[in-house]
Amino acid sequence: MPKIPHPAAARAPVMQQLAFGFGAALIGSLLLALSARVQVPFWPVPMTMQTLAVLVIGMTLRSRLGAMVVAIYVLEGLVGLPVFAGTPERGLGLAYLLGPTGGYLVGFVLAAYVAGWLAERGYGRTLLRAVLAQAAGTAIILSVGCAWLAIQFGVEKAITVGLLPFVLASLVKIGLGAALVVGIERRR
Repeated sequence: MPKIPHPAAARAPVMQQLAFGFGAALIGSLLLALSARVQVPFWPVPMTMQTLAVLVIGMTLRSRLGAMVVAIYVLEGLVGLPVFAGTPERGLGLAYLLGPTGGYLVGFVLAAYVAGWLAERGYGRTLLRAVLAQAAGTAIILSVGCAWLAIQFGVEKAITVGLLPFVLASLVKIGLGAALVVGIERRR
């Protein structure tokens, strides 16, 4: 006769997954909030480390959990927690999300999902493939952000202030993010 597992034993993996997800959300949110505050002097504009953190979270936690962690971070800002770059000085909550950087924040969630999806297909194992995944995620963030700016200020201004100043910094972060992801993947 087959042995029937105790109901508590059947719940153990679910509880472990919930605990891991809660821990990932807590640590990921904290990492994203801190990365929004880190400004590295760069030309032509200072660079924050948010996109780096978003894409590393997506690639290491994979598509669903990575996107969920980033979405929780965006929701924290939406309810008024000062987790975004420039908060509380530049506003809080919905006002901040409807402002010029709102499109980039929405792009964060999409980019984390896509970067995680690519990582699930092996794009975190080699530096070249990790660079491609990071570049895809960065393109999503910049595209959604610029599209939002174009709605508010027009296409020319969106490209001038929302894309071009960030190209060089994005290339640096793509390289750093890819190296981080490959290093993490090799330790798994």
